[in-house]
Amino acid sequence: MLVAFLPMSKPDDLLVAIAAAVESQQTNQMSLTVLVQGAVITGRLAPESAWRRRVAEVLADSDRLGPFASLFMHPETEAEGAGATRRRTPEPPSYLHFHVARILQGTVGIPETGGMYRIAIKDVSAWTMGDFSYSEP
Repeated sequence: MLVAFLPMSKPDDLLVAIAAAVESQQTNQMSLTVLVQGAVITGRLAPESAWRRRVAEVLADSDRLGPFASLFMHPETEAEGAGATRRRTPEPPSYLHFHVARILQGTVGIPETGGMYRIAIKDVSAWTMGDFSYSEP
């Protein structure tokens, strides 16, 4: 029997609403597990601005990767800092921003300490609330 998991042709409205709530409430407490092209990723969602800031901090601390840190600074944040008074109407999120996330491989999560992942909502073929953790047998 051949089973294929295909990306959603139209992103799940409920998943988009969850991502929008994370963005609007600026919370990082929503745990989620998604299936993306056969990979299971589990962790907590973060607002995009917080995710970008954290990735920029990690890159800035690296001798080799430091020059890439500025790429992760959010354009809206920079515009607001320049005295901009007009905000754009937020569009529905098209990406999930995970932190403290792991790719599940057998009985282990990679990396053990958790990573930062950006996943297109349209590529999610299945999802569930909560994250998975392992206990030693």
